Amino acid sequence: MSPSCLLLCSVFLLCSIFPVHAAPPAGKKGDWPCWRGPDRNGHADPTQKIPASLDPAKHTLWETSVPGRGHGSPIVVGARVYLVTADEKKKTQSLLAYERRTGVLAWSRVIHSGSFAPRINRKATHASNSPAFDGERLYVSFVNKGAAHTTAVSLEGEIIWTTRLTDYVVHQGYGASPMVYKSLLLVCADNKKAGAIFGLDRGSGNVVWRVDRPRIPNYTSPIVHHLGGRDQLVLSGCEKVMSIDPLTGDVLWETQGSTQETVTSSVTDGERVFISGGWPKNHVHAVESDGTGKVTWRNISRVYVPSMLVTKGHLFAVMDGGAAMCWDCKTGERKWKGLLGGTFSSSPVLVGDRIHVINENGNYFEFKADPAGFEVVHKTQLGEQVFATPAYCGGQVYARVAVFENDVRREKLICLGEKN
Repeated sequence: MSPSCLLLCSVFLLCSIFPVHAAPPAGKKGDWPCWRGPDRNGHADPTQKIPASLDPAKHTLWETSVPGRGHGSPIVVGARVYLVTADEKKKTQSLLAYERRTGVLAWSRVIHSGSFAPRINRKATHASNSPAFDGERLYVSFVNKGAAHTTAVSLEGEIIWTTRLTDYVVHQGYGASPMVYKSLLLVCADNKKAGAIFGLDRGSGNVVWRVDRPRIPNYTSPIVHHLGGRDQLVLSGCEKVMSIDPLTGDVLWETQGSTQETVTSSVTDGERVFISGGWPKNHVHAVESDGTGKVTWRNISRVYVPSMLVTKGHLFAVMDGGAAMCWDCKTGERKWKGLLGGTFSSSPVLVGDRIHVINENGNYFEFKADPAGFEVVHKTQLGEQVFATPAYCGGQVYARVAVFENDVRREKLICLGEKN
């Protein structure tokens, strides 16, 4: 944000040119403290030096076993890497901490045990979201024993509090990551029995506000944008687009137009909010952020699971079916469509002027974030199965992948970067 000593007109000019985001969560430069990175928009630090041609054979700094199964993405805070996992035989859901320098397991904390949903989507797991960090504590959310829960954990793995949020009926799975916002933790628990959005006190876990939602399964994570001079929590799915004051829970505006089920997190260019969904209809559309709920443009592209990116006045997406897309943020004009191949669940990440993404078969792609044309600049193979989005921080890539050994699926956490 601009220094307070600048003239008001200068502030207005800057805000009109560059997208403005809510204050980032606590964390140091070189960290990846939550879902979608430091600014929660899929943008990594553009000054870091990721290897130009990432090659696991040359750039693997360490790899370590991950017990159980999960599709949650890692976060990176200080000297450690954190991620969630579930053991389907033992019926446990846990938070793991690995040493950032070596990959050695520092601790493992069971958060829940005893009761998993009897059925989930074949691509889902019982640990499919990212932890969040606020400078002091870690926060994780799980569904267990027919309810959604959120837990605060110390950096040494001690449980500080657990809050039972609401009854939860699993339809496909649960993948909403919690978000730190000022004194609160924001948590989504949309489902077809008792869906709601919550603002929890980070210190105690007490519910500060609750907004009930339609009884429709939905999977989006909370993301706060600074729009129209104020912070807005913008959510899609449940057949509406809703803006909530993240501090009070007051509904600022809502409009119809979203499909029932969405997975992606919303993104913005500072004027419009971009959302997408994939059940029962496919759509990508832009909604004005001025409270009118006006839909600026819409198309029927299937961007159901991977979240999108905004940069250079353009919206970039990787479709579930393997195509990369670029649209003009203002008009919705398609600038190009390029073929990557395969099926995607993980989300793209912007590092400088390049977009990085991995498909479900572990095919790693790097392409230019250039509206002038589609160009893949690098390909490689990273594992044999990938659903989680990697973290890109401190010049290193932290990726959760799976490999098959004698037809047995095993998960690994890999750290890649330049070797000294």
